[in-house]
Amino acid sequence: MRFFTFLFCFSCAVRAAEPGPLVIVGGGGTPLAVRQHFVKLAGGKAARIAVLPQASSREDRGESSVKMFSELGANVFIVELKNPEAARTRLKEATAIWFPGGSQTALYDDLKKAGLVKYIRDRHAQGLPIAGTSAGAAVMSAVMIPVRPKKPGLRAGNTPTTPGLGLTRALIIDQHFVARNRMNRLMSAVLDHPEQIGVGIGEATGIVVHGDKFTVRGNGSVIVIDARQAKISNSKPGDLQSGSRLSLHILKAGEAFQFK
Repeated sequence: MRFFTFLFCFSCAVRAAEPGPLVIVGGGGTPLAVRQHFVKLAGGKAARIAVLPQASSREDRGESSVKMFSELGANVFIVELKNPEAARTRLKEATAIWFPGGSQTALYDDLKKAGLVKYIRDRHAQGLPIAGTSAGAAVMSAVMIPVRPKKPGLRAGNTPTTPGLGLTRALIIDQHFVARNRMNRLMSAVLDHPEQIGVGIGEATGIVVHGDKFTVRGNGSVIVIDARQAKISNSKPGDLQSGSRLSLHILKAGEAFQFK
């Protein structure tokens, strides 16, 4: 009996340790179905969503996010980072985190300065749902695109990359992808980091990541660039990039991509 009790408790612990889902939105508005799904993941009427608006420099930053999710019945609160200990205490109350848009570099830098990068990673690894839009989407990558290249082109090192939160360690997220014609910059980033999968998310569109699979929701397209099985040439910084046998996937709402 004790053996079976041990097995049961061990399996419960394994399930509890699974990373939380990610809801990653490409900017340009968050469709109602995506908002509703995130609130459901956060706990429905019991949801307590912490908004981390540090990507924005607006005085009213985060307020539109509070309104957006409060209208769906969630308890929503803004977490500022001037007092890191107070911020951590507030985040402990959260059943989910939402990152609004702005500058992904500003967001990451503020979280790092407050000593919250590892804390957020750990909470996610323990099962906390996390979502974000635009800059709040880009920051979830381990290899993050912080700004656009100075010049367009497929040259080694042309697309700047910096560390992100690493909530999804296999994907490089790019946002506003179709509307802002960002294929070149994501393609170049993938050729520089062929172990990563490029995911370009259109506006008013999101992906929901569970483990090693994501499903598309919303109104637009999601483009996937997969170079893991490709033949990539070695290029010095500034040299033209080249590769063959890259996989390209164009997905719409309801379609899924398994990345392991």
